[in-house]
Amino acid sequence: MNALGEDADDATVIEASLHDPERFAVIFDRHGPHISRYLERRMGRQAADDLVAETFLTALAKRGQYDLSRPDARPWLYGIATNLVSRHWRAEERELKLRGRALIAEPQAGHAERVAEQVTAQAMGKLLATALAELADAERDVLLLVAWEGLAYDEVAAALDIPVGTVRSRLNRARKKVRLTLRAADDIATWEEANHG
Repeated sequence: MNALGEDADDATVIEASLHDPERFAVIFDRHGPHISRYLERRMGRQAADDLVAETFLTALAKRGQYDLSRPDARPWLYGIATNLVSRHWRAEERELKLRGRALIAEPQAGHAERVAEQVTAQAMGKLLATALAELADAERDVLLLVAWEGLAYDEVAAALDIPVGTVRSRLNRARKKVRLTLRAADDIATWEEANHG
């Protein structure tokens, strides 16, 4: 196998892998940690390991369909990973709800202010997990690709094979729904403090 220069873009590597599949390992080395982190946040560590492997096996099998005009394969890989998550949406929804419940742990002994901050952070984590679980799959996919992975709107559009306008509208809806859930919880907490404090 002739070595490609380290500066070769993803499209060049993928094109070379059509004749020498071993070259596709470069794509895994470059993007595996990002895809792994994304899937771990979405599905939990155990499911993520399987889905990372499945993402790259799918990418390897579909590399002949890759748009070689795109020098960065990461949005394409996020798209494959997101599609795999969609197939596992029931497990993802259960995982988000379980994580929300698991975030309420017994605080460690320490300074009272630190404990209060920890409890508040855990409660917010539970609320956020609940809010994410209640989103439509398409809205959740867009929100998490932007918020967790830092993808630009055009990269999300490429990853999910949707127009940029659809990315914007789904993101807007998702943000509104999450804000409403968090605001409602804050309103309830304020009411409880006023009436029981």
